[in-house]
Amino acid sequence: MTTPIRAPTAGAEGAEPAVTPAAPRRSADQVQDILIVDDHPLMCDALALTLKISFGRKTVRTARSLAAAIEQIRTHGAPDAVILDLNLPDARGAEGIVTLRRQLPGVPITMISADLENAMISAAMAAGAQGYIAKSLGREALVDSLRRMWEGERVTPEGYEPEAAGSEEDARAELARRFATLTPQQMKILRLICQGKANKEISYELSIAEATVKTHITAIMSKINARRRTQAVLLANSARLFEPG
Repeated sequence: MTTPIRAPTAGAEGAEPAVTPAAPRRSADQVQDILIVDDHPLMCDALALTLKISFGRKTVRTARSLAAAIEQIRTHGAPDAVILDLNLPDARGAEGIVTLRRQLPGVPITMISADLENAMISAAMAAGAQGYIAKSLGREALVDSLRRMWEGERVTPEGYEPEAAGSEEDARAELARRFATLTPQQMKILRLICQGKANKEISYELSIAEATVKTHITAIMSKINARRRTQAVLLANSARLFEPG
């Protein structure tokens, strides 16, 4: 059963995606530097080859993890677009979108996955994805979907029905923005909290003092507007921030 999303207060696979107009229109031709984040070498190579042939792109970078993607951005600068796998070795679920959206506020990020569950798509879109596409898409449908996204449209799989609407959708997006304010260390601590780890276990796993863990947890609670650990876990689960491995 899906947990309802409330605004935080003080206290068919392979089918061609459907398209919903969104951001101000831009030209797909402006996208010249693309970063693919996927831990499967064959998938990375196939996507890179498809982009180079279909769009004539000169620069297609690849990263095998979220950490590697962030390092790519620091070293080589922001790309014009990102294609992000849902499940990475160091990030599963909406965490990858939330983290990269903080690093790349104006860059279109496409989530690509075999998981076409409505709740996951909704979470990714609320977290700031420009679109969500199936890994099983054929080349023509993939190229068309990316072109539409790079021109400012929000693309989702055909048959997708948003779980949230109106104020609830806005609340989900606001929750994602709050999670985006967490530092990388705070995100790690929140992930461990969601795994049921006590402060002492978190301290040991991250090699930091228990007092430092407590300080981070206080900051996390303030940023996401949660009063208790259980509430923080519920909010993270509602946003599909960390998916089980």
